[in-house]
Amino acid sequence: MSAPVEFWFDFISPYAYLAWQRIHGIVEARGRAVVYRPVLFASLLNHWGQLGPAEIAPKRIYAFKQVSRRAAALGVPMTPPPSHPFNPLLGLRLAALERQDLPTPRRRALIDALFAAVWGGGPGISDPQVVGQLLREAGFDAQALQAAATTAAHKQALVTQTQAGVKAGVFGIPAMIVDGELFWGEDSLDDLARFLDGEDPLDPEALQQWADLPASASRTAKR
Repeated sequence: MSAPVEFWFDFISPYAYLAWQRIHGIVEARGRAVVYRPVLFASLLNHWGQLGPAEIAPKRIYAFKQVSRRAAALGVPMTPPPSHPFNPLLGLRLAALERQDLPTPRRRALIDALFAAVWGGGPGISDPQVVGQLLREAGFDAQALQAAATTAAHKQALVTQTQAGVKAGVFGIPAMIVDGELFWGEDSLDDLARFLDGEDPLDPEALQQWADLPASASRTAKR
């Protein structure tokens, strides 16, 4: 079987929410599976020395306009969460759970519910009591899942997975990695589809010119 597509995401990103609506259809139609890789976006930003879109005032406004337009085009509900940025850790730890009672379809349903709670008009995922109620309404054993997600070992597992994302070159979310190639952003899903179809237009020789291109100026980034 061909290698799966890794989907790297954080619930804090509306672009990840939009990509989540499309990724399975694109990938499964081409005989591949989707592997879920929740990571803490804030840690990626810290590692690469970047500001998040919500931390740059005009970019924050633009991003919410853009995702609203994209959501309308895709026919996907899009409502701002109760606050943004917010603490996504509980949701990420739940999404990262790999248990016998969470086979892939159930895990997908769990992530569906968490994304909807953030961007689909739900109550958000920062409050453990609210998340517990959300899980129960979605048919999950909230007590068991929250207990498993908040163990020290599982908390460290999310840290380790985020570090693995950095090692793999993930600098933003959503990101998709397959066959050694990384695609970034919801707007790269069409490029991913062409790559999986064997129709990637990249010219290796032209790409090498970018790799060998010398820098003639540099700057010091300031916050």
